Amino acid sequence: MKQKMSHPYRTIPELFDLQTGGPLVRIPHQLDVPFTARVRSLVDTAEFQRLRQITQLGLAARIYPGATHTRFEHALGVFHNALKYLWQLGKDERFAAAVSPHQAEVLMVASLLHDLGHWPFCHPIEDMGLADLPPHEQFAAEFLSPDRELGQVLRSEWGIEADEILDVLVSKTNTPTLRLMRSILSGPIDIDKMDYLERDSLHAGVPYGRNFDRARLIQSLLVNEAGDGLAISSKGKTAAELMVFARYVMFSEVYWHHAVRSATCMFARSFFELHRSLDLKTLFQQSEFDVIRELRNSSTGTVVASLLDGLFGPKRRLHKRVLELSLYQTPDLYRQIAGRPYADLMHVARRLSERVSRELSCHVESTDLLIDAPPLHKEVEFKVDIYHPKEKRYHPLSQVSPVVNALARTQFDDYVKRVRLFAEPTLARHLSGRSEFIDWVTDAATQQ
Repeated sequence: MKQKMSHPYRTIPELFDLQTGGPLVRIPHQLDVPFTARVRSLVDTAEFQRLRQITQLGLAARIYPGATHTRFEHALGVFHNALKYLWQLGKDERFAAAVSPHQAEVLMVASLLHDLGHWPFCHPIEDMGLADLPPHEQFAAEFLSPDRELGQVLRSEWGIEADEILDVLVSKTNTPTLRLMRSILSGPIDIDKMDYLERDSLHAGVPYGRNFDRARLIQSLLVNEAGDGLAISSKGKTAAELMVFARYVMFSEVYWHHAVRSATCMFARSFFELHRSLDLKTLFQQSEFDVIRELRNSSTGTVVASLLDGLFGPKRRLHKRVLELSLYQTPDLYRQIAGRPYADLMHVARRLSERVSRELSCHVESTDLLIDAPPLHKEVEFKVDIYHPKEKRYHPLSQVSPVVNALARTQFDDYVKRVRLFAEPTLARHLSGRSEFIDWVTDAATQQ
């Protein structure tokens, strides 16, 4: 009891309710999220309610039927994790000295609003790296502006300025305290990752993302040696290793499942074809349903109409995998294609379509063959220190864990994210079993 009374954040109502009970909202799986009047005031705004209309995994629901959960639910889960982290870290004198109660509240609100600027199908669209896309941070700033309900509630109910939230979400102020706060929201063992691994696993109906000890990992949290990020004590080593493995398997079996990537590839090709004719600023503020309707209407009479119909029409019709390349099986060709700009991949696919047309003596549309490859940016490297109290020393987890060393470095992308070629189902049957197809791909990829 003495420890709780001396906690530096004991006056924060949501943290008090986390320990003692109070108004709550329940989300899967059996999580009771403190739901004070001021939390409700944020959640009930039109800007936040918009997240109910954006699914967390988008196109994955075409393969995993249960994966229809929303960013609204995820945001509440991340907020719940923020409270858990703050309660634990408040026991660390160095953290309490660096992060004031007001800054703790800023972090709490930032966790609730961290996906505020995301639009439907945000990740597959951003992965294309198109130059004329508005950044989703721009939407977050717009939704928090003083003339919006959310911005007004933030100031009147929380005493927090929009710039304080944006400084956590988008790095502007480079101080040790801000870096420490950001590491909680976006880092190797962050509250976002801890929620989406478990939540996505639950709704997809697979066990992989839930096979790590969240409670043990949270109990081991402390401040790193530099004072600008998170570390874990040695008692959390196994939990951290399992989290790394959970992330690896979720990417392998869900996020980069070949059928999920086929759907993603079909969507990306369609969006690329249509995006210059769309008012993206208006489109991206709409619901997922409205975005799908707008894209389908805009595709009428274009080469991508059949792709969108296969994704969102009355009958699902996905392109089939006809070739898969990995770093360890076909390193040279993999490196020729992986990480290339999206426009380059389209040119390779077009050259390949022309070659297939000649070889098979049939007409092949430019959208009948699609190439999926890892994007230019890499996943966050799992760099976190582990503190050994007996030695009073910090060591990189990768140095003391063969699991982390093998799975969590930047090579993660190279081994989980394959290069794949997808073909329209009828064409896929004609290409099946043709050993010369990989030579056609090689020629198309190496032409200038």
